[in-house]
Amino acid sequence: MRHTVAFFLIFLTLGSCISHKYPTRNLTTLRNPDKLKSDVDFAYHKLQTLHPRLYEYTPKEVLDFKFDSLKSELTTPMTSNEFYFWLAPVIAAVGQGHALLQPLEANLSFSQKIKLASGSSPLSQYEFEKFNDKLYITRNISGNKGIKPGTEVVTVNGIDPDWLISKYRPAIPSDGFNTTFRERKLGTWFPLYYYYYRGMADTLNCVLKFNDTLSKVTLTRPERKISLENLKSKEQRTAEKPVREMAREKAEEQGYDPQTKTWSKNLTFTSPDSSIAILTVRDFSNGAYTDYYRKCFRMLDSLKTETLILDIRDNPGGNAPDAACLFSYLTDTGFIFHDKAEVVSKNSITKYRYFRGNPLLINMILAVGYPMQLLQKGMLLLMTQQGDDQKYYASFPESDSARPKKKRFRGDLYVVINGGTFSAAATLASNLKGIDRGTFVGEETGGSANGTVAGKMALIKLPESNLWFTFGLAHIQPHYHSGLPGRGVMPDVEIKPTLQDRINGVDPEIRWVVDHL
Repeated sequence: MRHTVAFFLIFLTLGSCISHKYPTRNLTTLRNPDKLKSDVDFAYHKLQTLHPRLYEYTPKEVLDFKFDSLKSELTTPMTSNEFYFWLAPVIAAVGQGHALLQPLEANLSFSQKIKLASGSSPLSQYEFEKFNDKLYITRNISGNKGIKPGTEVVTVNGIDPDWLISKYRPAIPSDGFNTTFRERKLGTWFPLYYYYYRGMADTLNCVLKFNDTLSKVTLTRPERKISLENLKSKEQRTAEKPVREMAREKAEEQGYDPQTKTWSKNLTFTSPDSSIAILTVRDFSNGAYTDYYRKCFRMLDSLKTETLILDIRDNPGGNAPDAACLFSYLTDTGFIFHDKAEVVSKNSITKYRYFRGNPLLINMILAVGYPMQLLQKGMLLLMTQQGDDQKYYASFPESDSARPKKKRFRGDLYVVINGGTFSAAATLASNLKGIDRGTFVGEETGGSANGTVAGKMALIKLPESNLWFTFGLAHIQPHYHSGLPGRGVMPDVEIKPTLQDRINGVDPEIRWVVDHL
């Protein structure tokens, strides 16, 4: 598996070298304003023809005005990334968190592409959050343990983080009228903002502050560790093989991320008698979820666990089948996870990305599976029908009736949520809230409680600026939705972590649940 991933990353890197032959010219070329206006029209036309419920949160006349006003303001030549800061806020006005414009990336050398493929950078070794309009490091997984949680980031290579965050803030989309998603991502996405603005770097000179003391610190990219496996004797490797196999299987089943050193799915117990369990689900994209959930809930049943804390904070979503499978272990009755998905037309849902946006060699690899993609698109066409209201709806397995699992959890349930709970995670939370299953602790979810436009994703390249534009093709609505239009799932008990909590290593949401049992 390790060699397969490495092989894939090398292909990705080599493909990037071929497909981006003139990246510097793209970044620095001044674009004619009239041509950029055509990109504005192109983007709006794609939204109008492919994006369902386009005017759900912003009326047509208001959105028309925003796009027309943008065109009238484009009077001077500018680069593609300068244009990004003009167009992205208008797209964000649609009010759908999946509708996102991406800046052009900086030019990378071959060696930089190899490093980028490894997934690690000076900033990726830390987690960032905003408190009182300042940026702080709240988790450190680097080798430099002198940087403590609660350390303020004053500058990064001379850049004020607050200035950079403010620059990207208007471009961050969110579902409806929700504000918690954007506020959450202002801090956690800081490494991405810096990468887009300044490009890739092996070292960053930072000014940090802790306990009112300023210090200059150089953050570096972690060096790749050399495996000592080949230095071991054949007998040692043979003896350790079962242990390695168990570790590999666990990593695949639970979805281990070596960069963040976290598990996609992880079950722990807070009490010696196993009466209180915490199931942390960081995403619905990784891990062998059917196997892992089966093991988890069989264990909870055999141990007679009384209380389950489901932690889906900062879960960005992922695959609906994963979230629906988890829901089947938490409900006592037959259910439908989400309604049939509303789409614009009979074939609009087939316009999702497959080859688009990939390097040449990656597309050569993907071509092997293209016949299956054609089959899937054919199935989507068959499953998309016009309803009595003359709108088109696509059926997915999650919009069919399903039964709860036999080993489902019947005890007390607490669901911990925050602004990073988005997409499929918000759909799960909305369904649980809708059937009155559990007590919700934390803050309003970043994803809408009444559905979001996601499912299959379109990926569009704007012809003049070469910016990539992505958005959902299907409106996915939780079957048991409730709450205010354009808002997230609301907590029963609102708790927002403070900077002091991070400094003290305290998890206030989990602590509240445990203290109130």
